[in-house]
Amino acid sequence: MINKKILILGGSSFDHIVYLNEFPEPFPQTIHQVPFREACGSTGTGKALALTKLNVHNTLYTAFGRDYYGEQIEHYLYENNIKSVVVTDPAGTQRHINIMDKEGRRISMFVTQSPEQLPHDEQQLKKIIAEHNVIVLNIIPYCKQLIPLIKESGKPVWTDLHDYDGRNPYHLPFIETSQYIHLSSDLLPGYKEVMEQFISNGKELVICTHGKAGASLLLKSGEWIEQPAISNVPITDSNGAGDSFFSGFLFGWLTQQSPSRCMQYGAVCGALAVTDAHLVYHALSPLLLEAKCDEYFPSNE
Repeated sequence: MINKKILILGGSSFDHIVYLNEFPEPFPQTIHQVPFREACGSTGTGKALALTKLNVHNTLYTAFGRDYYGEQIEHYLYENNIKSVVVTDPAGTQRHINIMDKEGRRISMFVTQSPEQLPHDEQQLKKIIAEHNVIVLNIIPYCKQLIPLIKESGKPVWTDLHDYDGRNPYHLPFIETSQYIHLSSDLLPGYKEVMEQFISNGKELVICTHGKAGASLLLKSGEWIEQPAISNVPITDSNGAGDSFFSGFLFGWLTQQSPSRCMQYGAVCGALAVTDAHLVYHALSPLLLEAKCDEYFPSNE
């Protein structure tokens, strides 16, 4: 077990996942007998599960309703040995409909969404923050309410901006609070300029993932590292791949690996995730991660 405790703030959802060979065109049309399943998901659950499998001590601070969907999440967290602190969401459990194509692309629809204000126990949360070394701040609405406590703690903060477009004001509080930033280039063709701006504003590092085109890392020193994606990976389900990449990189960082090795860890965790219908690759472990890195990147320094 790594001698660091990670606090993951937000979020959990219950997902309804539909699989298509390709997104339908033209509209409208009726599609019969598509594969479908239900699963627990969202960015906090994905990171907590991946880090748990990598033997990183973590706590997931999350919210869901006291309803059928919340019961499924509660059971899932227990079943997967994920330590959690749960706040009751009076609006009910957040739910997504994810439509996937055979290339792993996704259309994600929020059927319900968590509110910005929840009845947090501030004293309990201060105690929890004090017990952890690193904070992962997810961009869930109710996490905005927690930012003053996070700043007060002085703990290092990592955030995942997902498909940030470089302009959306919603993300600004999360950006301002964090020193370590992860995002994707899905809506950000000018991602290099945005990454450079983050670094010029004092961030320690910025990671940007590009799906099948790999990922880029910019360090505070100004060094760029380009990580190719692992090719010819059979895609079963890409849900959770970004959270697995994030967790693999963070695992490497916590174990004081070189930045290039951290990127390789992230690439392997992300690639393994898409081969599996589970939120995180079912057999992920530190030993497997190291073995796969040596297999895919034999020239590691």
